[in-house]
Amino acid sequence: MIPNVLSIAGSDPSGGAGIQADLKTFAANGTYGMAALTALTAQNTQGVTGVQAIPPAFVTAQIEAVLADIRVDAIKIGMIANAEIAGAVADLLQKHPGIPAILDPVMIAKGGAPLLQHDAMETLRTRLVPRATLLTPNLPEAAHLLDQPVATNRDEMAAQARALTHLGPGAVLIKGGHLDGTDSPDVLCAEDALHWFDSPRTPGKNTHGTGCTLSSALAARVARGDRLPDAVAAAKAYVTGAIAAADTLSVGTGHGPVHHFFDL
Repeated sequence: MIPNVLSIAGSDPSGGAGIQADLKTFAANGTYGMAALTALTAQNTQGVTGVQAIPPAFVTAQIEAVLADIRVDAIKIGMIANAEIAGAVADLLQKHPGIPAILDPVMIAKGGAPLLQHDAMETLRTRLVPRATLLTPNLPEAAHLLDQPVATNRDEMAAQARALTHLGPGAVLIKGGHLDGTDSPDVLCAEDALHWFDSPRTPGKNTHGTGCTLSSALAARVARGDRLPDAVAAAKAYVTGAIAAADTLSVGTGHGPVHHFFDL
């Protein structure tokens, strides 16, 4: 039976991030993808020029329509835009505690544009993060959630991963792509144990949507029944391959997308 995975996230009309990247990733990882939109964006590989949030009641209506009819084996949550949408999604997760939820706390686009309103941070931290089966921040996002300086080494990453578990998620994966060096280390804190995942850093600027892609690959692997360390290893290998093949695409003149279907 093919698992069903629902993305709750914003739209990227250029196709590299957001629900477009999520649906590609779900398909590439052997699952059936669905999507409930939280926001529309005007963006391309050079940056974001506009954001239009969906009314929270309609975000709820989209998700409830899916859940009323379709078995959902995992949920990926990306851009939530504002506090009202964060609260609406948290309420729905509370009603369906048996569905694993992978939360990618999207705050800032790669080009620097804010994707989360300032007043939404506390709602994200106190209402949505505790509902997550797995939280997947990058280094700046982890720092924002903890109100701490950005980690600059593995020891600080590990300490922040442990600290984030105190906010209530089932597990935390901090992505270390912002660290200097030739490797890209990620650390998973699950059941009070730390698991490190390393891969060589692939040179190039075509990395648009890597966070969306990783969290979606994780949701797909969890929906397929993988345990968390195995799911992280498989998802990271998939993203590494997608980044390595990104230069075979010709999409835009800025930060281009990864190649989601590199293995097909």
